[in-house]
Amino acid sequence: MKKILFICHGNICRSPMAEFVLKNMVRKAGRENDFLIESAATSREEIGNDIHYGTRTKLREMGIPFERRAARQITASDYNRYDYLIAMDDENLFYMNRIFGGDPEGKFKLLLEFAGKPRDIADPWYTGNFDETYDDIDEGCRALLKCL
Repeated sequence: MKKILFICHGNICRSPMAEFVLKNMVRKAGRENDFLIESAATSREEIGNDIHYGTRTKLREMGIPFERRAARQITASDYNRYDYLIAMDDENLFYMNRIFGGDPEGKFKLLLEFAGKPRDIADPWYTGNFDETYDDIDEGCRALLKCL
């Protein structure tokens, strides 16, 4: 079983969007038993909060099921628990390095690296553009699933 943790700043917009997009893809492929897919934050700002309404709205619009959840912050023990620690942007990677104390096993990736585009996924908390964020996440998750 491949264990994937998507990581963003607050764990209410991008990382839960990626979590539920990929869960939907593996469910449609009949491979949900092959993966553990979760998400978390680098910060403590949103701990306990549910998914942002903009993310919920976009997931509904795309017909992607999701459930109520509480944002959580990554912990040092997550490094050993997951096979892939997938960040949404370079700032997330910076804080992941601080919290995990580095990446000796090469588990850190930017999501769009799987699509050959090693760049940040814009945070819709600031941009308000959940459509653009969804498109990037969808592209990254499709490429990730193809790699796996």
